[in-house]
Amino acid sequence: MSNNSSDDASTPASPVTSRRKLHPDILKLGLVSFLTDLSSEMIFSVFAIFFTTIAGASSALLGLIEGLADFSASSLNYLAGWLSDRSGKRKIFAIAGYGFSTLAKTILLITSSIVGLSMFRIIERLGKGFRGPPRDAWLSSIATPETRGFSFGVHKALDKSGAVLGPLAAYGLLSWLGESADTYQILFWIAVIPAVLSVLVLSRVKDQPGVAHERESVNQNWRLLSPAFKRFLIPAGLFSLAYFSLGFLLLKAHEVGFSMTDIVLLYALFNITCVLAAPLVGKLGDRIGRSHIIVLGYIVYGLINLWLVFALSRWEIITVFAIYGCFYAIDESQSKAFIADIEPERRATAVGVYNFVTGLLYLPASLTAGALWIISPSYAFALAALFSLMAIAAFITLHPEA
Repeated sequence: MSNNSSDDASTPASPVTSRRKLHPDILKLGLVSFLTDLSSEMIFSVFAIFFTTIAGASSALLGLIEGLADFSASSLNYLAGWLSDRSGKRKIFAIAGYGFSTLAKTILLITSSIVGLSMFRIIERLGKGFRGPPRDAWLSSIATPETRGFSFGVHKALDKSGAVLGPLAAYGLLSWLGESADTYQILFWIAVIPAVLSVLVLSRVKDQPGVAHERESVNQNWRLLSPAFKRFLIPAGLFSLAYFSLGFLLLKAHEVGFSMTDIVLLYALFNITCVLAAPLVGKLGDRIGRSHIIVLGYIVYGLINLWLVFALSRWEIITVFAIYGCFYAIDESQSKAFIADIEPERRATAVGVYNFVTGLLYLPASLTAGALWIISPSYAFALAALFSLMAIAAFITLHPEA
């Protein structure tokens, strides 16, 4: 498929130059994501345990809140993508999304009740949903097709570098000050600082507008998306039914015998492997084709969940967290690069639709996992492995890359 879209044409660097080095704005956008993840992951690395142990919520309620959080993250995706493609603007929508997430974190500075924590988790994800599609379209417009996978991989590596330092910072605070309500309050205050800095850095990055489609309605916009992209939504949707919150993997580690501070280190390990794998996976996708990488991600996730059905030892959980980071590098970066390949004209909309559909399905996935967890955690992992297998079969059958 040809990728000579108007967005590609606006890339200031030539293909020859772009093969050798990344556009500097990719690194700047990566810094923004780094600061945001540093803030968010300081909080998320302790959220599941804090929510269920200190605040006193049940695992079923955690599943509900995590599902609603994933849904809220996707609820504005289509709208944000459509508005970005309709106006051709990227920066203003990205700033709005990052800014909203930063404001939501101030809820943690006011209350630590179950209601307050639930509101934070859901509202903060709304900002993520609004910033994602315009930012990913922005990234794809400054990366040539030859380096697109690597560019998304580098951005994800910078993004998750913040997710490495965030849990480590949380671990340091918990080890130094102890696991108390006051320590968590200090942690939440510190986490707000890099979130504010991320918005300031983004405001200094030069916009890279796309071609405006001012007269397109939402329905027209959907009809003009490529058939290949619409085929891709089917296996992506099936896979989303397997993709419940990482919080359940953290709970699994807690049940095996890891302490709260140890779980924070496990979460850092997951992010470290993601940082290391993301650029390498991106380069591999540029070389052998991203469709192979997408299927590889489905296979790895299915095997992880199959292993978790039987995993009982600490070394198995440590290994699972490391491998999970490799899977996450594939899913979070290369799926967006794949969408940019098969939908060259309306990328923000396509990313928005993809995020909306998958996020909508994350809700029943997390709800089901929470309900099955009460019976046996093994049932939740087995169901995830089954849906992964179905997604592989659908992708191979439909050939969305064609």
